[in-house]
Amino acid sequence: MSADGTWKVTINSPMGVQQGTLNVKTEGSTFTGTFEGQMGKQDLTGTVDGDKLSWKTNITSPMPLELTFNLTVSGDSLSGAVQAGAFGSSPVSGVRA
Repeated sequence: MSADGTWKVTINSPMGVQQGTLNVKTEGSTFTGTFEGQMGKQDLTGTVDGDKLSWKTNITSPMPLELTFNLTVSGDSLSGAVQAGAFGSSPVSGVRA
């Protein structure tokens, strides 16, 4: 099943639960999209490998960090993790909106 569409995402980070909306448009082995949450809106570009989505993004608030997302889409749900530098890995889950 395609990852295309809008997803309601929850990240269980060391700074508390973060929620947002992920929009994905796949094209071959890449995707473009946006993530909009409590820290604002970011444009994304990542890779697609079967049912897996991966991308990196940088945040500046509350401190500068590179975030690396690795998610797996299964029907109308997604799951995986985000690596946040020295803060380690946090679980990510989501459902198709």
